[in-house]
Amino acid sequence: MVEARFVVLENRSVIGVGGPDARSLLQGLISNDVNKVSPAQSIYAALLTPQGKFLHDFFVAELDGGLLLDCEAARAADLLKRLTMYRLRSKVELKERGGEFRIAAIFGADAVAALGLGGEAGATKPLADGVVFVDPRLGAMGARAILPSATATDVLIGCGLQAAASEDYHRHRLALGVPDGSSDVAIDKSFLLESNFEELNAIDFNKGCYVGQELTARTKYRGVVRKRLFRVEVDGPLPAPGTPIMLGDKEAGTMRSGLEHMGIALLRLEDVEAVTKSGQQLTAGEARLTPIKPDWINL
Repeated sequence: MVEARFVVLENRSVIGVGGPDARSLLQGLISNDVNKVSPAQSIYAALLTPQGKFLHDFFVAELDGGLLLDCEAARAADLLKRLTMYRLRSKVELKERGGEFRIAAIFGADAVAALGLGGEAGATKPLADGVVFVDPRLGAMGARAILPSATATDVLIGCGLQAAASEDYHRHRLALGVPDGSSDVAIDKSFLLESNFEELNAIDFNKGCYVGQELTARTKYRGVVRKRLFRVEVDGPLPAPGTPIMLGDKEAGTMRSGLEHMGIALLRLEDVEAVTKSGQQLTAGEARLTPIKPDWINL
């Protein structure tokens, strides 16, 4: 039996970016190299403030010569507005296309193989008037698909995949310690390197200038990252997002998203080191937290 499931992500939408200047517009704005995108390759990237702080993250895939941004549905209008602001006189067509397409996450041991994809991060192929690609962030996450709304579920079932609940996908994500957009990365506050975006293949340090590039590069080369997102195991009631995390009477970080006994938290590296060495306990509300460094993070 194929060990692969899918969930249609109701919290995702699609923005179409087309026209002769589509790539040049995005290339000057986002953290990854748009020139890598092709019918055989998709990427993960972010849009930042000029001060290098997080605004949006999204996946970029090519379909029929245009670009599709797989983004947060609740914030798609804001992303579209920001892209439009930068368009100026460029020959670029921007359109929210969430009604036309659905986003699906495919996960499980056989997810990539069931879709006939290579194992490389971002490897892409056409599927039923849409595209499917290995998650560019982390191969263990599985794959993602952008498919026509009317047929998305039937197409995925036809690939031998079983429908799953959204909670199943988030358990999978949290077990790997992978952040989920603004649920885990604070808007206009967080920096990409503390949010593990380098390890998640969202930054190209050789592509040249983009909005927020100077701060991101300076942080990288000076090695001044003091906080990181960690996976945490929760013993007790799951703390709400934004709950302060304490080490004794000192604030050590902030809780982000979570489900059941797992979560993501932004933690000060020195406090994580202190916990590891001394056996002290992190707490958040009535819960005790144990930080776990995902094996894909470089520390």
